[in-house]
Amino acid sequence: MPFADVTALAPPAHTAVAPVATTPWTTVTVRPGDTLWHLAIAHRSTIQAIVEKNRLSGGGALIMPGQKLLVPARASAVKTAPKPGPATPSKSSVKNGVYVVRSGDTMGAIALRFGVSLTKLLAANKMSSTTVIFVGQRITVPGTASSATPTTPTPAPTPPAGYQYPSKTAQAVAESKAKLSATSVPSRTETTAMIRATATRNGVDPKLALAIAWIESGWYQRAVSYTNAVGVMQLMPVAETWASQLAGRSLDRYDTQDNITGGVLIIRSLLATADSREQAIAGYYQGLYSVRTKGMYDDTKRYVATVLAEYNRL
Repeated sequence: MPFADVTALAPPAHTAVAPVATTPWTTVTVRPGDTLWHLAIAHRSTIQAIVEKNRLSGGGALIMPGQKLLVPARASAVKTAPKPGPATPSKSSVKNGVYVVRSGDTMGAIALRFGVSLTKLLAANKMSSTTVIFVGQRITVPGTASSATPTTPTPAPTPPAGYQYPSKTAQAVAESKAKLSATSVPSRTETTAMIRATATRNGVDPKLALAIAWIESGWYQRAVSYTNAVGVMQLMPVAETWASQLAGRSLDRYDTQDNITGGVLIIRSLLATADSREQAIAGYYQGLYSVRTKGMYDDTKRYVATVLAEYNRL
């Protein structure tokens, strides 16, 4: 779960983006997962400029999907890079029985290439003939695994021996589980697509966001730890507050997209301020201030190693 240092709650320096565009302004519609930081980057502006132009109350602390905002029109001229042509998979591209989807792939083509039936391939991945696959998705190919597939991690449901479990925390955990149980959540396949898209949109390595999310929750929004860390990115209330400040709007950790957005923004902030990627990962688990002043605890070292191992498998 991300540990929010008190000193990190102030907006970091990189939230101010220069130069400010001087071209005419245009109207955009806020999408789920959008933040003022993202809009400022995309339109070569600053959070302050967008807040002032739209006369947003509270410094723009709350923007909602569907809301109309004025932003500099300059970004509309950005050219889109041409899409690469379909890539032909090779058998060497399967590692430990897992193939990573490339542009132009279909389940039928993958099955044909590796000599397995489409029915078996779909069954191995719990898919139907109408399931949509995406670039970067990991597909299990039956008969090619050299080792067992890693088990899905889940947050510890009970505290370790000797841990004092406050009654208020126990009550909060029960309430979080009940709330998420009554809420519709996306599938793991849909969740991975959301993580990848959110990370890409916010300038974070999608593999790193996916690796941390996998270790934190197994890409499952209904995951709740004994400390009441919630969702895909295992956000606690203080982390939700920190992430909301980074986003420039209120985030709801019980909402899948907001949870992912919050975790990704925290990762981005840690990467911008930490001395290394490993230290940033450790900061997500232990808190960056604690890592810098006390060093990594043994369990933090194991966490970093596990995240990096998952990163290399993706």
